[in-house]
Amino acid sequence: MSETPDDMDVAVAVKIGRAGFEYLDRVVDLDSQITGQPKPEYWKDVFERYASRHVEERFFLVAEAPDSKDGDILGLIVGEVRGFEFGSKPCGWIFAVSVHPDSRQRGIGEALFTAICDEFRQIGIVKVRTMVQREDPLHMSFFRSEGMVAGPYIQFEMSLED
Repeated sequence: MSETPDDMDVAVAVKIGRAGFEYLDRVVDLDSQITGQPKPEYWKDVFERYASRHVEERFFLVAEAPDSKDGDILGLIVGEVRGFEFGSKPCGWIFAVSVHPDSRQRGIGEALFTAICDEFRQIGIVKVRTMVQREDPLHMSFFRSEGMVAGPYIQFEMSLED
Protein backbone atom coordinates (compact mmCIF):
# COMPACT_ATOMS: atom_id res chain seq x y z
CA MET A 1 0.00 0.00 0.00
CA SER A 2 1.17 3.49 -0.70
CA GLU A 3 0.47 6.59 1.33
CA THR A 4 -0.98 9.65 -0.34
CA PRO A 5 1.41 12.58 -0.61
CA ASP A 6 0.91 15.61 1.63
CA ASP A 7 0.39 17.91 -1.37
CA MET A 8 -2.89 16.19 -2.37
CA ASP A 9 -4.85 18.44 0.01
CA VAL A 10 -5.96 15.39 1.97
CA ALA A 11 -6.94 16.17 5.54
CA VAL A 12 -6.57 12.48 6.39
CA ALA A 13 -3.53 10.52 5.24
CA VAL A 14 -4.57 7.20 3.74
CA LYS A 15 -3.03 3.96 2.60
CA ILE A 16 -4.47 2.69 -0.66
CA GLY A 17 -3.97 -0.88 -1.77
CA ARG A 18 -5.62 -3.88 -3.29
CA ALA A 19 -8.34 -5.56 -1.29
CA GLY A 20 -8.08 -9.26 -0.61
CA PHE A 21 -10.70 -11.51 0.95
CA GLU A 22 -9.57 -10.39 4.40
CA TYR A 23 -11.39 -7.11 3.63
CA LEU A 24 -14.75 -8.71 2.81
CA ASP A 25 -16.44 -8.12 6.18
CA ARG A 26 -15.14 -4.54 6.31
CA VAL A 27 -16.43 -3.80 2.81
CA VAL A 28 -19.86 -5.27 3.65
CA ASP A 29 -19.90 -3.13 6.79
CA LEU A 30 -18.93 0.07 4.93
CA ASP A 31 -21.49 -0.53 2.19
CA SER A 32 -24.18 -1.32 4.77
CA GLN A 33 -23.46 1.93 6.62
CA ILE A 34 -23.80 3.89 3.37
CA THR A 35 -26.77 2.10 1.79
CA GLY A 36 -28.55 0.81 4.89
CA GLN A 37 -28.69 -2.63 3.29
CA PRO A 38 -26.15 -5.38 4.06
CA LYS A 39 -25.28 -7.33 0.91
CA PRO A 40 -22.70 -9.96 1.93
CA GLU A 41 -23.43 -12.33 -0.98
CA TYR A 42 -23.12 -9.51 -3.53
CA TRP A 43 -19.76 -8.39 -2.13
CA LYS A 44 -18.49 -11.96 -1.86
CA ASP A 45 -19.19 -12.37 -5.58
CA VAL A 46 -17.46 -9.05 -6.36
CA PHE A 47 -14.41 -10.18 -4.38
CA GLU A 48 -14.33 -13.50 -6.23
CA ARG A 49 -14.43 -11.73 -9.59
CA TYR A 50 -12.38 -8.59 -8.93
CA ALA A 51 -9.98 -9.35 -6.10
CA SER A 52 -8.76 -12.79 -7.15
CA ARG A 53 -9.20 -13.37 -10.91
CA HIS A 54 -7.64 -11.45 -13.81
CA VAL A 55 -6.09 -9.03 -11.32
CA GLU A 56 -3.86 -7.60 -14.03
CA GLU A 57 -6.91 -5.79 -15.44
CA ARG A 58 -9.33 -5.76 -12.50
CA PHE A 59 -8.83 -3.50 -9.53
CA PHE A 60 -10.46 -3.57 -6.11
CA LEU A 61 -8.78 -0.88 -4.01
CA VAL A 62 -9.44 0.21 -0.44
CA ALA A 63 -8.35 3.25 1.56
CA GLU A 64 -7.35 2.87 5.20
CA ALA A 65 -5.97 5.22 7.80
CA PRO A 66 -2.22 4.44 8.05
CA ASP A 67 -2.48 3.85 11.80
CA SER A 68 -5.76 1.93 11.73
CA LYS A 69 -5.74 -0.61 14.57
CA ASP A 70 -9.28 -1.90 14.07
CA GLY A 71 -8.98 -2.38 10.33
CA ASP A 72 -11.81 -0.06 9.36
CA ILE A 73 -11.69 1.09 5.78
CA LEU A 74 -12.43 4.67 4.81
CA GLY A 75 -13.39 3.98 1.22
CA LEU A 76 -13.21 1.69 -1.79
CA ILE A 77 -13.15 1.80 -5.57
CA VAL A 78 -13.64 -1.07 -8.03
CA GLY A 79 -13.06 -1.16 -11.76
CA GLU A 80 -11.83 -3.17 -14.69
CA VAL A 81 -10.63 -2.96 -18.25
CA ARG A 82 -13.44 -3.49 -20.73
CA GLY A 83 -13.53 -3.16 -24.46
CA PHE A 84 -14.93 -4.01 -27.82
CA GLU A 85 -18.60 -3.66 -26.87
CA PHE A 86 -20.24 -1.79 -29.76
CA GLY A 87 -16.85 -0.77 -31.13
CA SER A 88 -15.38 0.62 -27.91
CA LYS A 89 -11.63 0.50 -27.59
CA PRO A 90 -10.43 -1.03 -24.31
CA CYS A 91 -10.90 1.45 -21.48
CA GLY A 92 -11.07 1.52 -17.71
CA TRP A 93 -14.53 1.17 -16.19
CA ILE A 94 -15.24 2.24 -12.63
CA PHE A 95 -18.38 0.62 -11.28
CA ALA A 96 -18.15 1.22 -7.55
CA VAL A 97 -16.80 4.01 -5.38
CA SER A 98 -17.75 4.60 -1.76
CA VAL A 99 -16.34 6.73 1.04
CA HIS A 100 -17.52 6.46 4.62
CA PRO A 101 -19.86 9.40 5.35
CA ASP A 102 -17.67 10.55 8.27
CA SER A 103 -14.64 10.68 5.96
CA ARG A 104 -16.09 12.58 3.00
CA GLN A 105 -14.77 15.93 1.82
CA ARG A 106 -11.26 14.92 2.92
CA GLY A 107 -9.77 13.84 -0.41
CA ILE A 108 -10.22 10.10 0.08
CA GLY A 109 -12.44 9.63 -2.98
CA GLU A 110 -10.00 11.67 -5.04
CA ALA A 111 -7.07 9.56 -3.79
CA LEU A 112 -8.94 6.36 -4.70
CA PHE A 113 -9.85 7.73 -8.14
CA THR A 114 -6.24 8.77 -8.77
CA ALA A 115 -4.99 5.35 -7.66
CA ILE A 116 -7.27 3.39 -9.98
CA CYS A 117 -6.49 5.73 -12.89
CA ASP A 118 -2.78 5.13 -12.20
CA GLU A 119 -3.43 1.37 -12.32
CA PHE A 120 -5.18 1.76 -15.69
CA ARG A 121 -2.36 3.94 -17.07
CA GLN A 122 0.28 1.39 -16.00
CA ILE A 123 -1.28 -1.22 -18.27
CA GLY A 124 -1.68 1.15 -21.22
CA ILE A 125 -5.28 2.26 -20.79
CA VAL A 126 -5.83 5.89 -21.82
CA LYS A 127 -9.53 6.43 -21.09
CA VAL A 128 -11.77 5.77 -18.09
CA ARG A 129 -15.57 5.58 -18.01
CA THR A 130 -18.35 5.10 -15.51
CA MET A 131 -22.13 5.31 -15.35
CA VAL A 132 -24.07 7.40 -12.84
CA GLN A 133 -27.79 7.89 -12.22
CA ARG A 134 -28.94 11.38 -13.19
CA GLU A 135 -30.62 11.68 -9.78
CA ASP A 136 -27.40 10.89 -7.90
CA PRO A 137 -25.85 14.31 -7.17
CA LEU A 138 -23.16 12.87 -4.88
CA HIS A 139 -21.56 10.63 -7.51
CA MET A 140 -22.37 13.02 -10.36
CA SER A 141 -20.54 15.90 -8.70
CA PHE A 142 -17.67 13.65 -7.59
CA PHE A 143 -16.91 12.34 -11.07
CA ARG A 144 -17.31 15.79 -12.62
CA SER A 145 -14.88 17.20 -10.05
CA GLU A 146 -12.38 14.57 -11.18
CA GLY A 147 -12.61 15.86 -14.75
CA MET A 148 -15.03 13.32 -16.19
CA VAL A 149 -17.49 14.52 -18.83
CA ALA A 150 -20.29 12.93 -20.86
CA GLY A 151 -18.90 10.32 -23.21
CA PRO A 152 -19.77 9.16 -26.71
CA TYR A 153 -22.23 6.44 -25.67
CA ILE A 154 -25.88 6.73 -24.67
CA GLN A 155 -27.46 4.32 -22.21
CA PHE A 156 -30.69 2.65 -23.32
CA GLU A 157 -33.05 0.67 -21.15
CA MET A 158 -36.52 -0.80 -21.14
CA SER A 159 -38.73 -2.25 -18.49
CA LEU A 160 -39.38 -5.98 -18.66
CA GLU A 161 -42.48 -5.68 -16.51
CA ASP A 162 -45.94 -5.31 -18.04
